Amino acid sequence: MSASKTIKKIMLDKNISVKELAEKLNMKPQVLSNKLYRDTFTYNDYVKIANILNCDVKTISRDSNIEYLNN
Repeated sequence: MSASKTIKKIMLDKNISVKELAEKLNMKPQVLSNKLYRDTFTYNDYVKIANILNCDVKTISRDSNIEYLNN
């Protein structure tokens, strides 16, 4: 799943609008909307958004199943 699809799903589950998330990110809603449409998030953008949405970002090793939490 792409970063944008994941973010949109979380926003839907948490009933958060693009406008609300954009305000928390200190950006204009149109800028966030464009990033969501184009899926142009950096990894740092993604982690910041996950934190705002009260979510964790994890990396899970396929061979050992060890989980690494990315803050």
